[in-house]
Formats: sequence, structure tokens, C-alpha cells
Amino acid sequence: MNRASEEEPNEKRSGADRGAPEAPPGDPRAGAPLPTRLYRRRWFIVLLFSSYSLCNSYQWIQYGIINNIFMKFYGVETFTIDWMSMIYMLTYIPLIFPVTWLLDKKGLRVIALAATALNCAGTWIKVASVRPDLFPVTFLGQFCCSLAQVFILGMPARTASVWFGSDEVSTACSIGVFGNQLGCAIGFLLPPILVPNVDDLDELAHHIRVMFYITAGVATFLFILVVFVFQERPPLPPTLAQATARCIPAEEYSYVASILRLLRNRPFVLLILTYGLNVGCYYAVGTLLNRMIISHYPNEEVNAGRIGLTIIVSGMVGSLICGLWLDRTKTYKQTTLAVYLMSLVGMIVYTATLDQGHLWVVFITAGSLGFFMTGYLPLGFEFAVELTYPESEGTSSGLLNCSAQVFGIIFTICQGKIIDAYGTLAGNIFLCVFLLIGTVMTGREADVGSGLWSHGPPRPDAARFLSTLTNQTLVSTNKSLQILARLSEAQRTRPLAKGEAWM
Repeated sequence: MNRASEEEPNEKRSGADRGAPEAPPGDPRAGAPLPTRLYRRRWFIVLLFSSYSLCNSYQWIQYGIINNIFMKFYGVETFTIDWMSMIYMLTYIPLIFPVTWLLDKKGLRVIALAATALNCAGTWIKVASVRPDLFPVTFLGQFCCSLAQVFILGMPARTASVWFGSDEVSTACSIGVFGNQLGCAIGFLLPPILVPNVDDLDELAHHIRVMFYITAGVATFLFILVVFVFQERPPLPPTLAQATARCIPAEEYSYVASILRLLRNRPFVLLILTYGLNVGCYYAVGTLLNRMIISHYPNEEVNAGRIGLTIIVSGMVGSLICGLWLDRTKTYKQTTLAVYLMSLVGMIVYTATLDQGHLWVVFITAGSLGFFMTGYLPLGFEFAVELTYPESEGTSSGLLNCSAQVFGIIFTICQGKIIDAYGTLAGNIFLCVFLLIGTVMTGREADVGSGLWSHGPPRPDAARFLSTLTNQTLVSTNKSLQILARLSEAQRTRPLAKGEAWM
């Protein structure tokens, strides 16, 4: 096929009137503007990335959502099974910096091959671990999958910027994050269905083995697909910014200097902290969801998975809506603050309704929590790119994810201990407090980052919007905390009445 036929109908290839960059001296095209073009294959690339991200993130919660079943099969404590999820967070922290350096030096294809190879190896190790005395082997398999995740989490923004036009990049980034969220959703839904809570260990081993074989087959297929199909970058850049980046010699880029510049960028440092607080709370809720639901609704493992599915699916809708909204409006700051505020409100409402004995209400409140808390993920990535341009998207995304993993481990361990000692209400209030802190910090970022907007300073109406929204945040959270205090005084635990659970 002629490459010209792949060009989008409304995309101009190049033009000096558009300020296109010129080729560097010594290049045969020196003095001529560099062409840009969008290729239809960009959608296949981002969907392939989204698919293997899905396969990996599915395994993050694969053990935690049926925590009690794996405890019985392997004869280990609940905190040990919690580490099957937290290992994803722990491995990310020391490895993200070398992996980001590798992404900058070797590009997307090498990172994609490493991710899918490690993920594939981990799934087959798990297949060989289905015996009650082989918990260390299944942990090794999960460890390999957690290594693969390091090569995945920082790629959505980079893949979007390398392959997509400026008016599509937020949507493409949301699709990349969408795969990760859909994998988590499947991880909440399928394990309780595939592995029922039976007493016969041989039958239980059969169900676990079937689940592991399905995962290994999908991971192997995706690895083969990446080997033969995944491309490093399009022949021509999609935007003028990417065309300019290709003109910069590799030896002029310093990864260490880039990190130091980012850490001196005060608005971005605040974003690192607020992003970590929000996503760390999300990780804690996901990891401990089974324990929270089972404590109030015994023998409801399947519905615990469905609630997790509800959180993720509503979050996927939120992610796509936020991505489309940012592409249309470019209101990064206002949208981020609004979504952060609603994440706090959603967590407060979820906390207040969890122990009321009506599982259908928990489905609704958990869905509203997921819409905003999970929908915040692509916002953080894109806002980081906006604050840190022209630094590498992989570096900024890596720092955001590193913060999320650190807070995720801290929150999961602390909330788990609080739940064991004081119950789920106290554990969820613990998360609400930190979401409140993150909301206030996000509001204060407006003062610090007012001079760093890519499209000019905020308009007066936008400034009034931020001020009003910050005031509403404080009023709403004060009222919500008063409600929680009254609920805490009146808290009671009672067994669920027959037929009261929603199926």
C-alpha cells in the first residue's frame, strides 16, 4: 500500500507556515521542514499495548480477591497473600529508574518485548506451582509478573506521544490506561468464578490449575504478537514536537539531568505527592477489598469480585471521559482538582455505607468511588506531561508510578493492620484522611504552577473556578467527616440477614 494512502484525511504532511522544524545541519534534508504524518496502524499499536497491559494487571489482584481460598490451599496467613499484590508495588520502586533509562535509550519495542517475555514466563511458573507445598514457586511466578509490570506502567504517555497527533494524545493515553484497568476488572471478576471455595484440596487444585493455564495461554499469544507486530515508532513523526525530538542527538540527552530537572520542578513534585496519595489509596482498597466485604458479608467472595469489577468498569468510563474532555478543553488543572475532590467524596460515601447491611448499596457507592478514583489515573499522566514538557514522558510517568507504589505499600499495610485491630470503618477513615490531604495539596498547586500552563495562564473565569472549587472541597469534607464521626459512635456489627445480599 502506498504510504500516502495511510495519511489521515485532515492531516497535513508538513509546512513552513506551520512552524515545522528543519532537519539538523549535515542531514541531506537540511533547510527543509520535516514532514509529519498519522498512520492508521497507531490504533493497533496502542490496542496491542493495552492488551498485554491487561494480561499483566489481571494477575495483580488474582490472589488477593480470593484471599481466603489461597490461604486455605497453601496454608499461609492473610498477610502473606496480601504480599502477592504488594510485590507488584515493591519491585517497581527500585527498578523504575533503570527501566526508564532503558526506555529512553532503546525505545518502545525493547521495553514491550521485555514486558511480554517476563509476563509469559511468570504465568508458566505459576502453572507448575499448583501444589499446597509449592507456595514459594507461585510467589516466584508472581514476582516475574511484577517485574513485567515495571516495563508497562510508564508506557501509556510515551506510546501516545510517539504515535498520535496532539489532539488525540490524551485519548490514546486513556486507552493505554484502559487496558490496565480492564485487566484489574477481570482480575476481580474471574478468579472467584473459576476457583470456587470448596473443601476438597484436589478439586481446588484443579480449579486453580485451569485458571493458571488460561492466563499462560493468553500471555504466550500476546508475546508472540509483540515479537512479530509491535513497531518502535512510525516512519514519520505524528507531531511537530516529535519531529523536533528526533532532531536531538542521543548524546545530548542526559537521563540523570532530566530527573534532577523534574525534581526541581515544584508543581511536578506536588503532583508526585498528590498522585501517590490518590493511587496509593486505590491500591489499598483493591488489595483489601475481599477482606472488607467478607467481614460484613460472609461467604460473598463472588460478590466481592463483582464489586471490584464495578469499581474498575466505572473507572474505565471515567478514564475515557476524562481523556476526551482533556483533548477538547486542555483544562488539566481544573479537571484534576475536580476529580480528586470527587474521589474523596466517593471514598467517604463508600465508607459510610459499607457496614449498613445492604450489599446493593455498596455496589452503587463503590461504582461512584471507582469512577473518579480510577478515572484519575490518565489525568495524572497527562498533567505531568503538561507540567514537564519537554522532558521525557517515560521519566515523568515513572516518577508518578514510583510514588503510587510507595504509598500503595504503606497504605495497604497500615490499613490492613487497622482493620485487624479496629475494623473496616477505622481503616477506611484512615484513607479518607489522606485523600483529604491530597485534595488540599492539589488545590494549592494552582498558586505554585500558575506560570507553567502550556496554553497560557489560566483565564480569570478558570481562576475563579479553582478558588470556588477549593472552598467547596473544605466545606464538603468537613461535613462528611462530621457524618463519619456520628457513624463511628453508632457503629454496630451484625450478621447479614438471610436473603439480604444482592446477587
